[in-house]
Amino acid sequence: MDPRDADASRFAGEALANGEPTGWFEPLYAAASGGQAVVPWDIPVPHALLPEWGREVDGSGRSALVVGCGYGRDAEFLASLGFRTTAFDISATAIREARRRHPGSDVEYVTADLLNPPAEWIGAFDLVLESITVQSMPPSLRAEATERVAGMVAPGGELLVISGIREEGVEVDGPPWPLTRGEIDAFATGGLRPEKIERLPLPANPETSSWRALFTR
Repeated sequence: MDPRDADASRFAGEALANGEPTGWFEPLYAAASGGQAVVPWDIPVPHALLPEWGREVDGSGRSALVVGCGYGRDAEFLASLGFRTTAFDISATAIREARRRHPGSDVEYVTADLLNPPAEWIGAFDLVLESITVQSMPPSLRAEATERVAGMVAPGGELLVISGIREEGVEVDGPPWPLTRGEIDAFATGGLRPEKIERLPLPANPETSSWRALFTR
């Protein structure tokens, strides 16, 4: 296990044992805010597979939603492309910290639950970005989380999914629980269709690959 994942695994294990599969995010962020834990995805830049994708993207006049935004790096990147960006996380501490880290940001940071999103978000966004959030949820929630993500894409809109890779039939002791090709394909629901599904090496670690998949409605 990567040492940076140790705190996440500890809090996730406690939450799962208590029957609260998404109940570990807020305790992890709260502990991190007091210097007592490390959030493994706390990095100072957007996900490595976002900048190349966004090189020729103009978000002007378009809305975007960032799922499980954490501290907001991906959300700020989409806003820099011109998207009118909403970003949410189940952790109120994460949202407070995102606002603190990005003073004056145009991003609307909101505390919300992916499994019970605001009704007005359904079918509302021209772009939905799901970057390593579904893989942070246990497999028992995979189908429901996938359906909720897909359901927020507007007619004519796009869904961009970034995730670690797990081969079919391979079990892992997460978090995270990276996605198989079948689990990536499952985002093609409710009228979404796959445009491009890629296995791409991470620029800083070419021996490690991740999924980057684009769907359109």
